[in-house]
Amino acid sequence: MMIVSFSGIDGAGKSTQISALEAWLHKAGLRSQRLSFWDDIVAYAGFRESMSYRAFKGDQGIGSPEKPLRRRDKNVTSWPLTAVRFFFYFADAVSLCWRVHKLRKNDIDVIIFDRYIYDELANLPPKHWPVRLFVKFILSFMPKPSVAYVIDADPVAAIARKPEYPLEFLRSNREAYLNLSRLAGHITVIEPLPIAEGEKKVREVFLQELSCPEATFSGQPTLQ
Repeated sequence: MMIVSFSGIDGAGKSTQISALEAWLHKAGLRSQRLSFWDDIVAYAGFRESMSYRAFKGDQGIGSPEKPLRRRDKNVTSWPLTAVRFFFYFADAVSLCWRVHKLRKNDIDVIIFDRYIYDELANLPPKHWPVRLFVKFILSFMPKPSVAYVIDADPVAAIARKPEYPLEFLRSNREAYLNLSRLAGHITVIEPLPIAEGEKKVREVFLQELSCPEATFSGQPTLQ
């Protein structure tokens, strides 16, 4: 079984790339399952969403060009809040370890994560040494995906597709993802590309991992 994760700033096009990969895998005869990190992994998800809304009074839902939102959650920072995130993100990492352990026992060929623990780590202020130590600690024991993608995007284009967070936050969040990819060493950044070219790049990276003996399946997809 392979584990694939997709991460990136809001509006980067992760859902589009995930759907394209799922269709390609299905065409190749491989069984895949999509999991949402926020819905299927995060600990105390409902409580955290309710607490965040009550504390920060931001909008709820998913923004669109026709209905822009002003969310206040991961873009709100302070040292007390960072300490709280340390606790919850550690709980999420433990939950992820348990879930991946369970998933490895089923007969699905590819598990696709819509977001991963990387998306939480990218919310932390990276310039402070306690944060760097915490990130390295989480990376040291979390399950490493067979393929981990960060779908990169121009923040201006991303906010036009999904207007939820301030542009300045998207810029700093994008930089955090790029820094995290360098720190982790196993994350592939898909540079901003037209959709079709991005899909092809995702498939190329997947096929490179599939060439490893431990990742081979009975059905072998081709690039097209």
